[in-house]
Amino acid sequence: MRPIVIVTGASHGIGAETARLFASEGYDVCINYLSDTAAASEVVEACKAAGARAIAVQGDVGKREDIQALFDACDDQLGRVTCLVNNAGIIGKAGKIEDLQPEVLETAFRINVFGVMYCIQEAAKRMSTRKGGQGGTIINMSSLAAYLGSPNEYVHYAATKGAVESITYGAGKELAPEGIRVNAIRVGTTNTRIHTQGGNPERPAKIAAVTPMGRIAEPIDIARAVLMLASPASGFMTGTLITVAGGL
Repeated sequence: MRPIVIVTGASHGIGAETARLFASEGYDVCINYLSDTAAASEVVEACKAAGARAIAVQGDVGKREDIQALFDACDDQLGRVTCLVNNAGIIGKAGKIEDLQPEVLETAFRINVFGVMYCIQEAAKRMSTRKGGQGGTIINMSSLAAYLGSPNEYVHYAATKGAVESITYGAGKELAPEGIRVNAIRVGTTNTRIHTQGGNPERPAKIAAVTPMGRIAEPIDIARAVLMLASPASGFMTGTLITVAGGL
């Protein structure tokens, strides 16, 4: 039986690349997306072309009822999840703390933090050996911002990723006795649309210029790290953070 992965925020960027890679490596794939149905359908078709069963489920990860519906759909159409990739997230508008609007702060925490916790709750119900599950793996997406703080740009975003790291440490320890490993990737700036959407399109080039490897990450760089954390290659790792940032 093929393992089953749920990838949140998988219509574009890192999530889409992760879904495609997992499909090529023998997983059936359930992707979550917020609004771009056409892009989500393209990812599903790519996964199917790689031999996977694949579905797309629309939903806002910041809403608990949408997360419950996501996992229920996976149960009904694919089976019980064995790997969760908490990829969905927003960066919000770049700016100084004094200019940060309440709705930007609230939305960032609702999606980046509450969404991660809601997904872990639903995954643990299904994976936990204490509840009759077979165990599983959870990979959370953090950011180098959690360590650097992103002053003058994304302190609010950095704060959400600091919370994700704390969740990873705690959940990794709490769920380990139940057969669930929880780890995270501290991602460096990646070649996706997130900075353009956040009104800071020049940022990737600036970061590439100061990165020891001379470039920013491509989505496949991150997807490969996710696959490693889902695999037996990381079988004795939980509550652990790895950095994929080209040496920055």
